[in-house]
This record gives sequence, structure tokens and C-alpha cells, in this order.
Amino acid sequence: MEDNWHEVMRGVIHPWHHDQFGHMNVRWYAHFFDDAVFHMYAVAGLSLNELLSTHGVHTVSARATTNFVQEAQAGDLVRIVGAITRLGGKSVTLTFHMLNTDTGALHATYDLVEVCFDPNTRKSAEFPPALRAQLESQVAASDEDA
Repeated sequence: MEDNWHEVMRGVIHPWHHDQFGHMNVRWYAHFFDDAVFHMYAVAGLSLNELLSTHGVHTVSARATTNFVQEAQAGDLVRIVGAITRLGGKSVTLTFHMLNTDTGALHATYDLVEVCFDPNTRKSAEFPPALRAQLESQVAASDEDA
């Protein structure tokens, strides 16, 4: 796994994740990826609980893009790897890959743009310098070899 890519989640695809047509429903891909987001910050050395208390900011999701590659089936074991793939002045992009644990097949990808948010002004804000430095140390070179 390339530097700064981290395993952030593992799960099992259950029959109840599937809709009436026998497909894993979109809501469950979102569920797995959303949980992975919280773990991504933790493995990057950031506590979401401390963002507000220490830096006076938190993040909000601005755009989420899921690409469905190969459908996950009931009984599949999956793992999600993720990385910070872009850092802007006020935003950060997190990229995730849902992989089949047994075969390594790629089931889906997820790109999430999160914006640094000041709850007092209710507006986007620049990342505080210490927070920015921590995020910069975690930016991955690419997502090609995740």
C-alpha cells in the first residue's frame, strides 16, 4: 500500500444490504464510506472531537462522489482503504477504495471534499496552521496503488 494510504474500515456485506432487485443498495455503500471518513481522520492523527475544542473549527461535507465498479454480494468481506489526496486552503479531499478482502477486487471508490468550517461565523475558514501542517504530512502522492 502506498505511503499515507490507510486501512480504515472492514465489514461484511449482509443480505439485508440488498434491495428488492438483489443489488447492494446505494445507501449501504454510503454507510460504509461514511464510517470510514471518521476513521480516516483518526489514522491521520486528528481527533474530530478536538478540532473544535483545540482549533475552533470542524469539517463539513461539501461534495461526495461514489463510483460503482463491481457490485458487492452478500457474504463478501470488504475493506476500505483511504487517503488524503488533496489539501486546499479551506478544503481537503479524502479518497477511499472499497476492496474485496478475499480477491482484492475493487467494488467502489468514494471521493469526499470536506470544508473547514467556523461554527461561530457559519462560514468556511482557512485551516489553522497547526491543523494544516498535520494534514499536509498525510497527503498521499496518488491513489493509483492503493
